[in-house]
Amino acid sequence: MNFMKKNSLVIGILAVLVIVIVAFFSIGNGITKEENSVDSAYADIDTQLQRRNDLIPNLVETVKGYATHEEKIFTAISTAQSAMSKAETVSDKATASNQMSSALNGLLRLQVSYPDIKADKQFTQLADELAGTENRITVARKNYNDAVKSYNTKISLFPTSIVAGMRGATKKDYFKAAESAKDAPNVNFGDSSQ
Repeated sequence: MNFMKKNSLVIGILAVLVIVIVAFFSIGNGITKEENSVDSAYADIDTQLQRRNDLIPNLVETVKGYATHEEKIFTAISTAQSAMSKAETVSDKATASNQMSSALNGLLRLQVSYPDIKADKQFTQLADELAGTENRITVARKNYNDAVKSYNTKISLFPTSIVAGMRGATKKDYFKAAESAKDAPNVNFGDSSQ
């Protein structure tokens, strides 16, 4: 009888141990899946940022033909491109992306001062492609931030937080827009003397 109790106890302990091990690996796999979603969404942002970066030289060259003395804008774009190429962290890329968006807004506003730019077919096509890319960046940023939210929530909740801590999983950074991006740029297409 005593032997039966010991066997039952051993079987019970083994059963609990198997359940804990299966749960540990299941939770770990869930964390890995969420982390892969974050990485994939980040790659989508990177792809769109690269697409925008590839469009910029052609747009700049087109505008330079009309606005050769607008060196401040061309310098801002060059500085933003340099910052983007050096950016390694999510925060660095978000800052560089915001810097680029600001510089590009300055470039696109030149069409107010130089109406001939608007008539240039290449400029119009590039500006349209750039606008489409900016929209894709916005969507990719939202998808990334959604994936980060899901991941950060998952690794913060019990019992996943225990496994996450054992694996060294830490919260991911959001891809944040600049505070200035919340305000629409004020572009006046009317009389410039006002």
